[in-house]
Amino acid sequence: MSDLLETAHPGADVLAAFEGATGFMPVDEGLALYAAAVTAARRTGLPVLEIGTYCGRSAILLAGAARETGTVALTVDHHRGSEEQQPGWEYHDPELVDPQVGLMDTLPRFRRALHAAGLEEHVVALVGRSPQIAALWGGRLGLVFIDGGHTDEHATGDYEGWVPHLAPEGLLVVHDVFPDPADGGQAPYRVYLRALAEGFEEISVTGSLRVLRRTAG
Repeated sequence: MSDLLETAHPGADVLAAFEGATGFMPVDEGLALYAAAVTAARRTGLPVLEIGTYCGRSAILLAGAARETGTVALTVDHHRGSEEQQPGWEYHDPELVDPQVGLMDTLPRFRRALHAAGLEEHVVALVGRSPQIAALWGGRLGLVFIDGGHTDEHATGDYEGWVPHLAPEGLLVVHDVFPDPADGGQAPYRVYLRALAEGFEEISVTGSLRVLRRTAG
């Protein structure tokens, strides 16, 4: 890991809660995300934000980082599932369908996971569409973690909606970055390339997780 990131590890309780939560992020990528969140929060004193809560697996790590640094973690999701989580797709989980409305609803699973981890007071859950919330958001952020919908429309919307709120020297984290199309969808990779072209500096690579620093200029 880059020396531009602090050496920071979640406590055993946070790591166990992360590993026990529903989600797709591997442990090594989770540890890199935690280190980035601690670094950003300590250096800026600002909240850290993720787009794409799902069932709270990565939100647990951000909440642990917020608890460690005395800030707050924000997590944005409409909780109806992204494209690949709908019925008939590879990542669909029928247990997450609300039988009364027939649609995905990951919010209850997220809330249970956060409660079980003892981290509820360190997280603000923003329930709604990312572009709508970003347009209303008026504050600065120390870290933006893009892990929402993986179409170009959604990934680009998350980037354009939230990066303007990122503080100077803040960190941008992009998940599921696959340079080879055979490994996964390309929308996060294109967002990552755009960030580099627009002046971000890559400081950490762990699996498909990229951590970039916003330069002061």
